[in-house]
Amino acid sequence: MTTYLLAIGTRKGLFVATSSDRRTWAVERAPLGSIAVYAVGIDTRRATPRLLASSYSKHWGPSVAHSDDLGKSWHEPEHAPVRYPEWTEAALKRVWQLQPGLAAQPEVVWAGAEPGALFKSEDGGVSFELVGGLWNHPQRAKWDPGNGGLCLHTVIPHPADPQRMTVAVSTGGVYQTADAGTSWAPANIGIRADFLPGDAPEFGQCVHKVAMHPSRPEQLFAQNHGGVYRSDDGGQHWVSIADGLPSDFGFPIVAHPHRPGTVYVFPLAGDFDRRPPGERARVYRTDDAGSSWQELSAGLPQEGFHPAVLRDAMCTDGGAPAGIYFGTRSGAVFASADEGESWQQVGGHLPDVLSVRAAVLD
Repeated sequence: MTTYLLAIGTRKGLFVATSSDRRTWAVERAPLGSIAVYAVGIDTRRATPRLLASSYSKHWGPSVAHSDDLGKSWHEPEHAPVRYPEWTEAALKRVWQLQPGLAAQPEVVWAGAEPGALFKSEDGGVSFELVGGLWNHPQRAKWDPGNGGLCLHTVIPHPADPQRMTVAVSTGGVYQTADAGTSWAPANIGIRADFLPGDAPEFGQCVHKVAMHPSRPEQLFAQNHGGVYRSDDGGQHWVSIADGLPSDFGFPIVAHPHRPGTVYVFPLAGDFDRRPPGERARVYRTDDAGSSWQELSAGLPQEGFHPAVLRDAMCTDGGAPAGIYFGTRSGAVFASADEGESWQQVGGHLPDVLSVRAAVLD
């Protein structure tokens, strides 16, 4: 029997929702405590799916835990799973991204951390090691923290080449490696940085999220701090695709799991007015790589709706048809079982939603 799994990281703990039809959901709080869960990963490469959660406690600090029974119990190593080597003179503030690696590397999990760094696990997310090539990049010392911190929030392994990867840092920009992390190059040509003087710089852009469809790795999409972009050459150059949207400001951007060129965004009015335009909850989808956009709002609140959706609080489950999900800063979670055409509320009155991940389990 098919089970749809939805993991919801909030400011006060992790909630796990399950459904057999994506219409009726059972939502339970996972036994992680009242801690902030900034990132969630669902690793379906294993015989038993593994949930990964990045937590932050004001008392105990940041950590990463894993569960092999769909969130009923959690395990955390005795030593800090993500920690900066002493020579870096840095300390972990939080983990912003937990990304399972390629199917051919079933024990590899990537973690994006603050201050801006990439970590690699080779034991399924139990322990991690710093990727020194990015940390030692000469431009890293000039990255400035964004409003949310100097966070590495996007990790996209190349689907066909384990040597290649794309990451994004706020506010460092997009960086890429072609030699398994030994060396990295900025990939931001064409992306604006309105908060910096002069022309767009080589790096320093406040990219909020990057998405890619695995069957078309040369095409990338980015939601920027002002600007929505597409690259057709693997990130070397970017063009604006914001025409047709009510605003080019927002945080998440999500690729459809089966249709290349189809992506979803949740626009906000602007940097200083982080509400949906017109105080209406609207997801926008493009089916032609950004040439046009369609408003998707059936079943969503259309009056007096104020909360934002954060960069990792929107996702797809990979199903057919694709399920699309997002959570808000007011603690509401919405789901669509028909690729965004209609929506229903899965949960409400939850704490501030920070991250959402979904999967189909057979």
